[in-house]
Amino acid sequence: MANKIRAVQFGCGPIGCAVAKLAWQRPDIELVGAVDIDKNKVGYDLGEIIGIEAQLGITITDDVDALFAKAKADVVFHQTSSSLKTAAPQLTKLLGLGANIVSTTEELAYPYIKQPESAAEIDKVAKANGVTVLSTGVNPGFLMDTWPLVMTAVCQEVKKVKAVRMQDARPRRLPFQKKIGAGCTPDEFQKLVDAGALRHVGLPESIAMIAAGLGWELDEVTESIEPVIAKERVQSDYIIVEPGQAAGVHQVGRGFKGKEEVITLEFEAWLGAPESYDAVYLTGTPNMEVVIKGGTHGDIATAAIVVNAARRVIEAPPGLLTMKDIPPVTCTALV
Repeated sequence: MANKIRAVQFGCGPIGCAVAKLAWQRPDIELVGAVDIDKNKVGYDLGEIIGIEAQLGITITDDVDALFAKAKADVVFHQTSSSLKTAAPQLTKLLGLGANIVSTTEELAYPYIKQPESAAEIDKVAKANGVTVLSTGVNPGFLMDTWPLVMTAVCQEVKKVKAVRMQDARPRRLPFQKKIGAGCTPDEFQKLVDAGALRHVGLPESIAMIAAGLGWELDEVTESIEPVIAKERVQSDYIIVEPGQAAGVHQVGRGFKGKEEVITLEFEAWLGAPESYDAVYLTGTPNMEVVIKGGTHGDIATAAIVVNAARRVIEAPPGLLTMKDIPPVTCTALV
């Protein structure tokens, strides 16, 4: 296929592998390299790690400079950390090598409020090298920010925005189930929250993106986190939760203008939740309510939006961009 996108996979954990596997399936993308620091993956063929019955001829390396010295890439799929502090050195390194980036670092989704200095530095390096960096994913990146913003296009007035993500976490991968505290005692859950090790990352960033997209200036943003306590025994393929233990998390982000709550993002994920759904509710002219019954599969959706965003990022102007700054990302057909 003409004009193939040459891509490097940076980070070969569960999400990185899902991204690489989907990229490998796409006729308009050619994988040309892979990076990871895990010694149990370095030196192996990428095909072995992503679970396909084929050798791709791409050896996973931990030497970024050597890879880019021999492999010209149009874009890097970057899946390593939720933390911008952790990811920033990786991002500036890649940008300095002239790479466009599609990342899943949640704190990069809209970093201008909480981490303005890091955002400014990443933007500066990207522009200096004529490349673009974008963070996206299922959430943040779509369900609780881009989707609500797009819905407001048909409103004459918007007064309030509410998004809800409810998930039965049993089908999700083990790292996700651990991240929501499944199987913890209430005390263990709170200690992990206090340490910053247990939370869905991205609600403040999504609130800030929605506010910026609507031209709203918020006076306060709050976030609450509490466990969903199991009333009966429930289990997944990985974890058994006994009554009285945390089955998962209930987390709410709120944005206020004055004393009025104008943005509400409610995230609930736990083993045994009676239903899964995603919903957006707009209060305005007209009022709107849209619900995705059964919810959106987080891992599938994240891999899809990352790969689908590649061409948008390559075509975008240089700098640090967010999902509200680029044309809508759409699926690239597999045929």
